[in-house]
Amino acid sequence: MADLVDTAANSGSFKTLLTVIEAADLLELLQSPGPYTVLAPTDEAFAQIPANTIASWLEDVPKLKKILTYHVLFGEVLTDNFAELNSAETVEGSVVGIDTSDGIKINDAKVITPDILADNGVIHVIDAVLVPALVAA
Repeated sequence: MADLVDTAANSGSFKTLLTVIEAADLLELLQSPGPYTVLAPTDEAFAQIPANTIASWLEDVPKLKKILTYHVLFGEVLTDNFAELNSAETVEGSVVGIDTSDGIKINDAKVITPDILADNGVIHVIDAVLVPALVAA
């Protein structure tokens, strides 16, 4: 199996995510032994964000790192584990809310493809970009 970065690259749905991960210098984290759980917004999810917003994130690497590490959970959290949780701490340090009453939602993002396994963790495909409260303010 491939690591999280190669697994995301091989899927073809995460070009924007991989671009911003590289820009934020987070490749090494996601290629480390982990395990990590990545909540991976699709290219379509990034397309919902105004281009000038993404451009401003790319110019502010500390902010970009906060946003991206808010999409990463410690450990391998599989679909079955979500049912037991109502929140999870992110690598960024904040907490995401988990709702399993109708599918799986992380904050306001729906998990559209769960449990894509990688050597060093798991990827859950989500339909929106998550922004931590401190960055959104």
